[in-house]
Amino acid sequence: MPFSGVIFDCDGTLVDTEPLANDVFATMLCAEGLPMTGHEAMARFKGKKWATCLAEVEAELGRKLPDGFMPELHERTSEAYRGRLKPIPGIIDLVSSLEIPMCVASNGTRKQVEFSLSLTGLLPYFTGRIFSSYDVGVWKPEPDLFLHAARAIGVAPVECAVVEDSLPGIEAGIRAGMRVFAYQPTMMDERIPGGVTVIQDMSELHAVLKG
Repeated sequence: MPFSGVIFDCDGTLVDTEPLANDVFATMLCAEGLPMTGHEAMARFKGKKWATCLAEVEAELGRKLPDGFMPELHERTSEAYRGRLKPIPGIIDLVSSLEIPMCVASNGTRKQVEFSLSLTGLLPYFTGRIFSSYDVGVWKPEPDLFLHAARAIGVAPVECAVVEDSLPGIEAGIRAGMRVFAYQPTMMDERIPGGVTVIQDMSELHAVLKG
C-alpha cells in the first residue's frame, strides 16, 4: 500500500547526533565515578527520555548527580554539535525529493530538534511540522506522539511510515499502527521486532516512500 505521509525521528535518523552526544555524556559520567564509553552509553540509553537515563545513573551511583550536571551536559553537547554535527548520509536527497506530507516526532525538546536541524540544513524541510514529546507530555515507546503527529499532518496511522533508529521509537511506531523502518547503518540490533523493515542506507527509502 502506498504511503500518504512519513514521520521521521530526529536523533540518529535525520542528524548524526548519537555518537557526539553519547561521547560527551560518557565523559561526564566517568568524571562522576561511573566509567563508561560513548558506545556503551549509546547502547544503554539510546532513545530513552532524560529522566529515565538520569534515574538509572543515579541508582547505579547511589547518589544524586550535581545540580549543574544537566546544564553543563547541554552546553558541552551543543558545542560538540556546532563543530561536528552532520546530517545522516542521504537524508537531504530523500527529504528534498518527497512529495507526501512529512514531519519530525522526537523525544527531545523542540528547541533541541530545531537546533540540530538548523546546523545541518534540514530545518526548512520541517518548519511548522516538528513535534516533541515535551509538547504532548508522553514519551516513546508510548504511541501518543506519533498519533499526534499523524493527526497534525492529516494522515491516517495505517497510511503512515515511521523512520526510526531506537528501540523505544520502533515500539512506538508499531503500537501506533504504522509501518516502521528501522535505520541501522552498521549493525542490526537483534532486539528489533519481526515485521519491521531494516534499512542500512536512506537511499533504500526512495522508491518505497515515493511510491
